[in-house]
Amino acid sequence: MPRFRSYDTTELAYHVLGSGPPLVCLPGGPARASSYLGDLGGLGRDRTLLRLDLRGSGESAVPEDSASYRCDRLVDDVEAFRLHLGLDRMDLLAHSAGGNLAELYAARFPDRLTRLVLVTPGLRSVGVETVGFDEAIVARSTEWWYPEAKAAMEAWQEAAARGAAPDEVAVLRTRAAPFAYGRWDERARAHVEAEQWEWSGPAAAGYYAGFAPDVPAVRAALAELDAPVLIVAGALDPAPTPEAAEALAALFPRTEVAVQEAASHFPWMDDRSRFVKTVLTFLTDERLTNERLTNER
Repeated sequence: MPRFRSYDTTELAYHVLGSGPPLVCLPGGPARASSYLGDLGGLGRDRTLLRLDLRGSGESAVPEDSASYRCDRLVDDVEAFRLHLGLDRMDLLAHSAGGNLAELYAARFPDRLTRLVLVTPGLRSVGVETVGFDEAIVARSTEWWYPEAKAAMEAWQEAAARGAAPDEVAVLRTRAAPFAYGRWDERARAHVEAEQWEWSGPAAAGYYAGFAPDVPAVRAALAELDAPVLIVAGALDPAPTPEAAEALAALFPRTEVAVQEAASHFPWMDDRSRFVKTVLTFLTDERLTNERLTNER
């Protein structure tokens, strides 16, 4: 398994799979091992996926300084990863909580991105409200699993609001997991079950601990980002909803939103071929490349 030393000598691991041009991938969770991404629905058939395990999770080492788990400090790990890979610019894909990290990276290192793909991304870094959450929950009320999952979702929100321990929150989140999938089938249940081995409590607790981004500064930086951005939203996802994804998109000068029907928080699980086609079309669009080169002249 390939490894490298980050800015503070913490040893980070990453996973290489697939073939084709490189695509750096940041997991969510927060602090879930990147293994849950798999090959992103088959995207590895056309791209070399470089999945980073964030510090303290997956195969990466636990840092000496627990404060370095915080989302904004992880930006330096992403930059160290780019340097290790020898990439002048990179295509970057981030999922869920990893979206906050990618947004911060784009704000600090805009010239190091060729394209940015945000898959059902987090919104804290940019101060976008999670609009439509309650409506998205109620929209699933005809599902057989709804009563139990809704009760767990409400308990999860209450526990998170009072700063409950990560272990308590994790149990409730697992019970509310059906909302994160378009189909609550055996494959989705196996994906959730694997999380207990893929999740790091200390790293998850530290990801947002004391996190207070300078939202106006981040937004101002993203407004100048020249790299094209794709935001993939799930039509059934409570957070972010398609409406929230559109609000995030408005912060970038060159962005598009793809709403995947019948999908929730893990769109590559709900419709593999649709997800792969959407992302590959964006990554290989020569028109976007030509526009960027024109803007640089």
